[in-house]
Amino acid sequence: MKKVFILILTVATFISCKNDSKTETVETENGKAAFQHDGLTLLKGEFVYYADAAVLQTTQEVYGVVINEKMHELDNQAKPYKLEATDMVPVEVKGKIIPKPEGEEGWPFRVEIIEIIKVNKPDPNKNDVVKLGGQE
Repeated sequence: MKKVFILILTVATFISCKNDSKTETVETENGKAAFQHDGLTLLKGEFVYYADAAVLQTTQEVYGVVINEKMHELDNQAKPYKLEATDMVPVEVKGKIIPKPEGEEGWPFRVEIIEIIKVNKPDPNKNDVVKLGGQE
């Protein structure tokens, strides 16, 4: 009887084990980074591409964006929501976070966009734009 009980307990233990894809959320509110077991990170923030520089700003971090085909695809999806070329557009993407090469200027980390999840229209009530210059 004892052996049967141990056998049932062992089988139940193996059946209850799962290989779930868990995520660890690091940021909240408007920006979110969820680290996933597939090596990609879910990032939610504001994106801008201007003058050969692409940036993704979350609530906790600013990333330089690797300029590649996916980045250009994201820029094309964001263009309809921009009133000016320097406007930032809320996006949700999956990508690889990589450290900046030593000796280069810029933010400490870069993100290589692998998948575009969502591109949203900017909130018109959000007034955090700083304009430089004396245009009147």
